[in-house]
Amino acid sequence: MKKTNINSTEPLLKVTEAAALLGIDIDTLRRWGSKGKLKPIRTRGGHRRYPVSLLRKVLKGNYLSLAKLWAKYGGWQPESIVYCPDRAIFIARINAMERLLEKRIGPVYSIISSSAGELGNNSFNHNLGKWRDIPGLYFAYNLEQKWIVLADRGQGILKTLQNTAMGLVKDEEALFVAFTEVITGRAPEKRGNGLKYVRRNIEKGFFNLEFHSRNAYLSLKVNQQISQKKIITTRNLIPGCMAIIRYGADKE
Repeated sequence: MKKTNINSTEPLLKVTEAAALLGIDIDTLRRWGSKGKLKPIRTRGGHRRYPVSLLRKVLKGNYLSLAKLWAKYGGWQPESIVYCPDRAIFIARINAMERLLEKRIGPVYSIISSSAGELGNNSFNHNLGKWRDIPGLYFAYNLEQKWIVLADRGQGILKTLQNTAMGLVKDEEALFVAFTEVITGRAPEKRGNGLKYVRRNIEKGFFNLEFHSRNAYLSLKVNQQISQKKIITTRNLIPGCMAIIRYGADKE
């Protein structure tokens, strides 16, 4: 394969990263390359890499995978269908989702939508004027597949909490505190009851949650209680925050 000059400002994904986003194995990705379906470029060192712009084209319409790509790399404004540049648009869209949920899943719809609302409101509450590059919220859902994703390009949990809890130094411990402790009961609260409300709804069995903040990752299944052991360090750095809710009978 001919080596290609690379735009040094564009992030490049390794084979393993690209395959994970596409939901395929590495061998399949390599076959795609050999058949011309998805050709990687070569670095000067001869390594295969996939530009973010290329993955965006391939993932068009796959809003869950695009959320993961955007949360990690940013640098572009998402499609208007999933982009909430301000809180008013987010509220309007989550209200629309709530009406659809009510028709599909009955009385528990309000628990799902209000939990998503708390996650989204946190992004606006704690990042106004402090967005990393693109302001606002990525908000998408698929009621057939029963998932909701919210992502921001903000400052992350640790940076937010350090404004009032200066002893925090690790992303993992900050994430645990955010889901278990009320830092202050005074308004405006730096990191208040929102994530605690979400956690309680998981404990009551309403949905699963995946939550990323920088290199801290939390995965909670229905009826599980949070513990520090459930928060792991990952190489998949998400500069801001990303949350994925999975609900319904097949959420396990």
